[in-house]
Formats: sequence, C-alpha cells, structure tokens
Amino acid sequence: MKRIVIFASGSGSNAENIISFFSDNPKVTVAAVLTNKKSAKVLERCERLGVPAFYFNKSAFKSSDTVLHFLQGLNTDLIVLAGFLWRIPSNLIDAFPNKIINIHPALLPKYGGKGMYGDSVHQAVKENKEVETGITIHYVNENYDEGAIILQAKTKIEPTDDTAEIAQKVHQLEYEHFPKVIEKLLS
Repeated sequence: MKRIVIFASGSGSNAENIISFFSDNPKVTVAAVLTNKKSAKVLERCERLGVPAFYFNKSAFKSSDTVLHFLQGLNTDLIVLAGFLWRIPSNLIDAFPNKIINIHPALLPKYGGKGMYGDSVHQAVKENKEVETGITIHYVNENYDEGAIILQAKTKIEPTDDTAEIAQKVHQLEYEHFPKVIEKLLS
C-alpha cells in the first residue's frame, strides 16, 4: 500500500478532497496530516474523517530531524503540500527526492515565490488584468515554487470576475486535478 502524508496550514479543503478521493482505494492511504498551526481547521476535518493529524512547531521542522523521523516511521511514499506555507527544509528534500509535491494557485512561473499564496495570488492576477489563470502542481525543491512542473491546468478569467470568483475557479481546478496527479505519481 502506498502511503501519503499531507502537510496543510489552513482550512484543509484540498486535504479533505484528497482524503475522500482515496478513501475507497485499497492501494493508497492518507497515513497522516501534519500542520504547523494549532488552530488550523484541517485538524477538525481530519478528526471528522478519522485521519490521524499532528501539529509540529518550527523547531521540530527546521532545527531538528523530528519531522523527518516521523515521516520515515510512517513509511511515507509521497508528501503532498496542500496549502502549506513554510519552505521545506533541505533534510526533507534530500530524504524524499521527487517525493514532495505542491499545488500553487497560479500558472507558474508567474505569481510564485514567498508571500504569493491564496488571495494575494488572485488579487495580483486580477490587478494585472490576466485573461487566464490556473494551477500548477510541481515537485518541491529548496526554493518557493521553483520545482519541476508536473501539471498545469488553466481557466479563463472574465473581466467582471472578482478575486473571490477567480479563487472559486482555481479551487475547482485544484479539486479536479490534484488527486488524479497524486494517483498517477503513486502508480
């Protein structure tokens, strides 16, 4: 059985979508969800869905091998960043080469980098009068949003779309494509 660990910092809608997608798959399981925020809504989702969820602090993540050893102990096959906002430390990248993926709410390389997440991305897309936006699923390296691209999916932006409407279109792409890409990577 292939084992996924999801990292999330916020509400966890993508994490829930992934968990639901694989819930009846005998070959894949979401072994755990990890978060860096004690108050993250993803913890409530995991409790409701019966998926183990754990909080870790910055020291356990960046200054020690605590998180690395935890992941190794779970026999993790793929680490999925789903709304996780911290840069991944080199000890994890080195231990899991091409086994850490992220989803970004824009068509990289545009609108990537530190601080470019969530509504800040959609606002920048709107302000620059883009006619399309989308998602980028990519491997994680030592820099924000610079890993090799696995898949991009696009959606049209109407001039009348506000940032909430842009976000909704992007979320639909995330929900449709992210679990399928994970499934393909694990097969």
